[in-house]
Amino acid sequence: MKVLVVGSGGREHALCWAIAKSPKCKTLLAAPGNAGIAEIAECIDIAAEDVPALVKFAVAEKVDFVVVGPEAPLVDGLVDKLEAKGIKAFGPSAKAAQLEGSKTFMKDILAKYDIPTAEYETFDEPDAAKEYIIKQDSPVVVKADGLAAGKGVILCHNRNEAFAAIDHMMIERAFGAAGDEVLVEELMVGEEVSFFALVDGETAVPLASAQDHKAVHDGDTGPNTGGMGAYSPTPVVTKALHDQIMIEIINPTIKAMAAEGAPYKGVLFCGLMITETGPRVLEYNVRFGDPECQVLMARFDSDVLTALLACATGTLKKTKIKWKDETALVVVMAANGYPGKYAKGTPINGFANAAAIKGVTVFHAGTKADGDQVVANGGRVLGVTATGKTVKAAQTLAYKGVDAIEWPQGFCRRDIGWRALKR
Repeated sequence: MKVLVVGSGGREHALCWAIAKSPKCKTLLAAPGNAGIAEIAECIDIAAEDVPALVKFAVAEKVDFVVVGPEAPLVDGLVDKLEAKGIKAFGPSAKAAQLEGSKTFMKDILAKYDIPTAEYETFDEPDAAKEYIIKQDSPVVVKADGLAAGKGVILCHNRNEAFAAIDHMMIERAFGAAGDEVLVEELMVGEEVSFFALVDGETAVPLASAQDHKAVHDGDTGPNTGGMGAYSPTPVVTKALHDQIMIEIINPTIKAMAAEGAPYKGVLFCGLMITETGPRVLEYNVRFGDPECQVLMARFDSDVLTALLACATGTLKKTKIKWKDETALVVVMAANGYPGKYAKGTPINGFANAAAIKGVTVFHAGTKADGDQVVANGGRVLGVTATGKTVKAAQTLAYKGVDAIEWPQGFCRRDIGWRALKR
C-alpha cells in the first residue's frame, strides 16, 4: 500500500514509525513531516491544513490510505473530500469531528444522552458569562468553544480569574474566532487520565490508558501546555474502571453520534476526570493525543496499519490488538520560553547517543533539517520515549535519553510519571 500520513508533530512521527513496520506498507509519505519523519518516509511540502492540495496530491499519486494526524484538517473535512475521491482515510468526517471542533457541540451531545460530564453553560456575550460566574459558588473552567491548539482552557479559582479569562478570550480575542463563544463549567476535582478507543462507526475497541502532564513545570506548576510528557498504562485505570468507562462513556458516545447522523470513525480520545463519583468527561479529541501517541505506539504489539484500516473499512470486530507488557514513558523537550515566546532555529545534536540506549526512541515533534543539521522549529520539539518493566525503569531510561541530547536552548520536566510513582 501507498500510505500518506498528514502532520508534522511527535504524534505523526510515532505513527510513521509504527506504520513503517507493517508488511502492508510499501511506500510511506508524510505531509509536511519533520526532520525525524524524513528518515523513514518521503516528506512532501504540503501543510497539514491545506486540504485542497492534500486531496489533489493523494489523487495524483494514487495514495491508497491517508492517516490524518492533527484535528484542524479533520474539522475542515479532509476525510470527506478524500472519500469522495475513492481514497480510504483514517479519521472522522467533518460532522463527527465537531466533537473537538466545537466544545458546545460536544457538551450538548453529552447532556442529551446523559453521559457524565461537568455542569456548563455556553455564552456568546461576555457580560452574560460574567453574570453566570457571579452566581456560581465554586471555581470554574472557562473554555474557548473552537480549536485553540490545546490552549483554550483556563482554570479559574476565583471570580477575578474567571472574569480575566472571559476578557482574554472574548474581548482581547487571544484565540481568535475560537473564542467567539465560550463555555463556563464547574471545575471538576480528581485525577485526569487519557482514554483512547478505535472506532469504525459502530464498534469501539479500547486502546491503552495514558496519563499526560499538561503543566509546564515540575509538580504540575505553571501554565498549561499541549503536554510535557506522558506514560502508559496508568495505574489509576483499573480493570473495573476501564470497563466502566467503556459502558458509561465510550459506547454511549458512539451510539449517540450514529443517532445524530454523524457516525464516528477513527480514534476517539477521551480526556477524563476520575472524581469521587466516578469518571466524567472533560473533553473529546478526534485524533491521537500528543504526546500520548508516542507511548501508545511504543507499546502497540500488533500491526498498526491493519488496525487503522479496520476503522475506515468497518471491520474492527475482526481486529485483535495486543500490547507489550511494559510501561512506556515519554519526556517532552521544549524550547526555552515555551509555552510563551521561544526561539526557532537552534541546533540540536546527540541523537545517535540517545538512540544507542537500548529501549529509547526519540520522536521529533518540532524539528526541521538545515542542511545536515537538525534545528528546533517549534515549541515542543522532541519526545524522548522509553519502555521498561515498570514506570520507574521507563522513567530512568527516558531521562538517560534526554541527557544524551545536546540542546542548551531546550528544557524538560524532570518528574514525568510522578503520580504513578507516588502510588
